[in-house]
Amino acid sequence: MALELEDLRFHHPGQTRPFIAVERLTLDAGERVLIHGPSGCGKSTLLSLVTGIRPLQRGRIRVAGEPFSDLSQRRRDAFRADHLGVIFQAFNLLPYLSALDNVRLTPSFSKRRRQREGADTNKADTETAALTLLALLGLDRKVARLPAHQLSFGQQQRVAAARALYGEPELIVADEPTSALDTAHRDALMGLLTEQCERSGSALLMVSHDPDVARYFHRSLCFDELNQAASHVA
Repeated sequence: MALELEDLRFHHPGQTRPFIAVERLTLDAGERVLIHGPSGCGKSTLLSLVTGIRPLQRGRIRVAGEPFSDLSQRRRDAFRADHLGVIFQAFNLLPYLSALDNVRLTPSFSKRRRQREGADTNKADTETAALTLLALLGLDRKVARLPAHQLSFGQQQRVAAARALYGEPELIVADEPTSALDTAHRDALMGLLTEQCERSGSALLMVSHDPDVARYFHRSLCFDELNQAASHVA
């Protein structure tokens, strides 16, 4: 099982009702699940809880069979580096690092993911693995050497996807990665992301306000139906 959520609750300060209330959500290994809903409804907050970036107030989260939510902050950060790939809505690329070096940040934090790419100790192997992944996502060696701030919006999205996919993490979490793309670029990115998840066996949990991307997923869930916050009193 790639992901299990049970009895999640989250309150913003001063709220009398929970903002997030999810009874249960599971993703099997290799499964792709979309959660769709309008902007501002809480989808990104849910992902911040799933990834451990925001502290969990109540509930249990298991990732790759391990009790992720029970770990200390330090161990949770290390576990996230080993087992989760995150595509942030704002990409969070370092602008003056090259596309290649942005991707290579992932193996610098995770020996496990270096090993999965066959690049445990050799810097050249780490670079080769990153270049290969960027090429699979349509970015050649010339583009890979450019600083991130010189890349187009679509190219930056592909770099962010490559960084998350590096080392075949058990779970990829993607926050609105197609939100600012036109239809053609959206479909191109989703096709590449789907293809690479199938290649690596990674599960994919993505949130989006665009229900048209549902065809790339095994399941599509409405956030308002998943989030039962309105029916719970704090």
